[in-house]
Amino acid sequence: MSLNSSGATTMLTLPPFSFPLSARVPALVFSALTYLTIICCNLMVVVTIAINHNLHKPMYMLLINLPVCDVMGATAFFPQMISSMLYDPRVIPYWACVTQALFVHTYGAGSLLILTAMALDRYVAICQPLSYNTIMTNSNLIKMISAVWLTGLILLSISFLLLLRLKNCSSEINDMYCTYPSLMKLACGDTNVSNFYGLFTIAFFQGVSLSAVLFTYLKILITCVFKNQSDARSKAIQTCGAHIIVFLFMLLNAFIALLSHRIASVPTFVRRVLGVSVMIFPPLLNPLIYGFNTKDIRRNILAFPKKKTSAF
Repeated sequence: MSLNSSGATTMLTLPPFSFPLSARVPALVFSALTYLTIICCNLMVVVTIAINHNLHKPMYMLLINLPVCDVMGATAFFPQMISSMLYDPRVIPYWACVTQALFVHTYGAGSLLILTAMALDRYVAICQPLSYNTIMTNSNLIKMISAVWLTGLILLSISFLLLLRLKNCSSEINDMYCTYPSLMKLACGDTNVSNFYGLFTIAFFQGVSLSAVLFTYLKILITCVFKNQSDARSKAIQTCGAHIIVFLFMLLNAFIALLSHRIASVPTFVRRVLGVSVMIFPPLLNPLIYGFNTKDIRRNILAFPKKKTSAF
């Protein structure tokens, strides 16, 4: 099947769901409730940090970017997934597929870079506490947040511009939702430049994030071991432990899912499960781990109903 190079009006076909028709409505309701839970929990963290001036600190200003990123990823994934449950076969316009893939990868890259920035903040706070206020100034914080978003957007935009120049010769998406690798598999002709650049972006996001996080947490653990205060040591290890578990889950899941497109021996089912899980679990668990599990945020959330009552 030959498609035009722009593909603007082309309808692409997504893989059908494996569950029977009788389970479609319960799956739709469950997906909708999961999406609403993700949106409500993440927005609660965002609003709590935004309206409480005592939370306007570097750590929380970095943290607020994570639920924003999670809402973006969930919104890129769930509405299209839910709506496609109502139709058979599952189809999506080419332009909508490219848009979904761009937001999905922005969510993935953004999450890794935000978690890396948060790790650097904790490194300065624990390993260089006397210099924290000097290093984590408002100006440096704005630069850090801007670098996180601009780096992801610029590198990914180049990827998709390289993709859009290619001619499409197929209309079947291999993943449960649109991704850059699945769109690349539609293309025919010389795809070497796009493939090499795709590998570069994977190596950059994964390599920079992993190197920075491993370095900072190794330094943090060494500092904690030599600290005499047991309470500070246990608090730091608890915070860093939760952080590194979420980071490694995100990193390894995304890495295996992306790499599986280039390894023919990896079962399609495995790739699809990993791809879906990385869109569901981090946005669902991050507000619990970083939001409600954080003492200051939890206290402000619990105090909000009292503030609202006292206002009347």
